[in-house]
Amino acid sequence: MITTVGLDADDTLWHNESLFRLTQQRFFDLLADVAEPAMLEQRLAEVEKRNLRLYGYGVKGFTLSMIETAMELTGGEAPPRIVREILAAGREMLSEPVEPLPGVDSALAQLSERYRLVLITKGDLLHQEQKLAASGLGDLFVAVEIVSEKDASTYERVFNRHGTGPAEAVMCGNSVRSDILPALEAGAWAAHVPYPLVWAHEIADAPLDHPRFAELSSITELPAWIASIT
Repeated sequence: MITTVGLDADDTLWHNESLFRLTQQRFFDLLADVAEPAMLEQRLAEVEKRNLRLYGYGVKGFTLSMIETAMELTGGEAPPRIVREILAAGREMLSEPVEPLPGVDSALAQLSERYRLVLITKGDLLHQEQKLAASGLGDLFVAVEIVSEKDASTYERVFNRHGTGPAEAVMCGNSVRSDILPALEAGAWAAHVPYPLVWAHEIADAPLDHPRFAELSSITELPAWIASIT
């Protein structure tokens, strides 16, 4: 019996990675005289990965990583104009309008009639709270958990706190690495709803043969799949 449904936020309920990609391209254009795009992408990815333990996930950490990358590639002498442009790009990301992805409103409305909905997302606390408020979806959730990392212990703790344990819970998200594999490890069910763009840090192979896993083409399929479990 399923009592609780956990939902990821970024790229599951609303666009996120596409905004990061656009800003990343803007960063490449700013440093076009310093290095080729492939080199910039590689160095930025390395800096981001190195900084995750310090800054966590989200726009602020991404902005700081872009500045750090620019400083490294210019020998610590990045022109003030470039730093200003990077900071401006980060502020624009933080103020970007939030609009739910197609089918999200109706799917969550259906689910909220039968299950406890819990938002489980990584990222900056203030920014994620702002995005949830702007989305208009906040009233559908009984709880919001903004975590520093998603692992099996996270899902076990959240589903015990807000539901009846992982065995009677479903996690739905776009990241196999963060939303699917650790939720299954915790004993929950998991539904993967792919997003066209995936951050390199989140790439992993889907557990297609796992008995508690489903690959859905759209979040609109989630209510029927959960109903089939029960």
